[in-house]
Amino acid sequence: MFRVNVSIVNVSAERFWDISKPIPPIQINSNLNLTGMEKKSENSLEVPFVLTINYNPSIAQISMKGKAYVVGDKNDVEKVYKGYEEKKPPPPVLVQSISNIVFIESVILSRTLNIPPPIPLPQIPKTKPPSKKPKGIDYSA
Repeated sequence: MFRVNVSIVNVSAERFWDISKPIPPIQINSNLNLTGMEKKSENSLEVPFVLTINYNPSIAQISMKGKAYVVGDKNDVEKVYKGYEEKKPPPPVLVQSISNIVFIESVILSRTLNIPPPIPLPQIPKTKPPSKKPKGIDYSA
């Protein structure tokens, strides 16, 4: 088992859309790239990453750079590093740990810029109105 600590070292966010105009329907594309992996010691790794969030139409852009530090048992850390060298996908726990931090920060930035958040908000399902007829056997003649 290993632990992941995430540190954001650079943040850039800009709103392009005029604040007085209503925001049109948009598409949001987010891209999280782990740009490398470096062994720091026999039980730790440094994993630099870049997150870019683009809005279409171009109403805003958010970008973050940082480093994730993987610390843990020597064998687990070695397994992660070997996977990287063999060009295998990174462990889901590593990607999830980075995603959790950067997307929370991006939601805060989107609020500051008064733009839609880059993650889908929960939707309340529409329910059908109850039918007037109770379910069960119909005894009407």
